[in-house]
Amino acid sequence: MKMQRFLFAILALALMASFTSCTMNAAGGGINSYKDYDRPAKLPTNPSAVVVKVSLSKQRVYVTEGGNILLIMPVGIGVPSTPTPTGDFRIYNKTQKYRSPDHGFSYKGDKVKPTALTNKPSGWKFIGTPLPYWCEIKPGISFHTGWVKHSPSTNGAIRMHENLAPKFFRLVSSGTPVNISYRQAEDEDHSNIPLPPDAGPLPDYPNSMYIGEGYFSEHKTPKFD
Repeated sequence: MKMQRFLFAILALALMASFTSCTMNAAGGGINSYKDYDRPAKLPTNPSAVVVKVSLSKQRVYVTEGGNILLIMPVGIGVPSTPTPTGDFRIYNKTQKYRSPDHGFSYKGDKVKPTALTNKPSGWKFIGTPLPYWCEIKPGISFHTGWVKHSPSTNGAIRMHENLAPKFFRLVSSGTPVNISYRQAEDEDHSNIPLPPDAGPLPDYPNSMYIGEGYFSEHKTPKFD
């Protein structure tokens, strides 16, 4: 009886350790792990055949050329109150160094604080939030660099990881078709990819990076297979 209790205790401890390890691995990783995250990408042989597919249920983007997948990446999508629109679109505006016209940062001397343009304090200057690698599909709705969280978190935009945004920007062109749906056929076999740490708990970059040019180059040099 004592031996059975001993074996049961050992088994329980092993299961607890296994569960703790899995939980830590799923939620682990900090800012360095986030900044190191990357995904492979291939250049198309026919850029005019590139199509972008967005799966809202999986929070995935598939960049395809015919039956070939050029890039799979996790993305941030809109919250229920400001959902990412569904349907068929085309990229019609690509701007590598885009800034928001209405939300960003007010600054005066060495003081910087996030504000909307309409709330800029008197005597302060304003500069819009940098939204690198902006690829617009609808007025106010675009793909752009931003913190990628594991649950919906945007105002409808599709946020891309800082290391993947320049790859996406290179793969698409003005006129590239974009389909946004709850599910995509590629979800079945291709959605299970490694993810970066959830950006939600991570520390933000200093405000000084956003009012300068630093955030526009805060990424790895894009490489293609």
